[in-house]
Amino acid sequence: MRKGTAGALLGKIVDELRPEAVYFTELDGRRGVTLVVDVESPAQVPRFCESFFLNFNADCKLRIVMGPDDLQRAGLDQLGKKWA
Repeated sequence: MRKGTAGALLGKIVDELRPEAVYFTELDGRRGVTLVVDVESPAQVPRFCESFFLNFNADCKLRIVMGPDDLQRAGLDQLGKKWA
């Protein structure tokens, strides 16, 4: 921020990652960004986080989410029968 290069650097990172959505916000009293990305493999995690680690000394938290179709394919009925 102090160098005046954060905006350009963030733009470069977002262009590289091509997220489905980007939201800049405050998180726990600090600058924050939420990226919505399609992670096809756990091996992609460094691709999404490393630029933030190296350039901003950032904490990265990942959340796995599902859409309605994903939830239907999750087999909840069978899991309920097995574990209830």
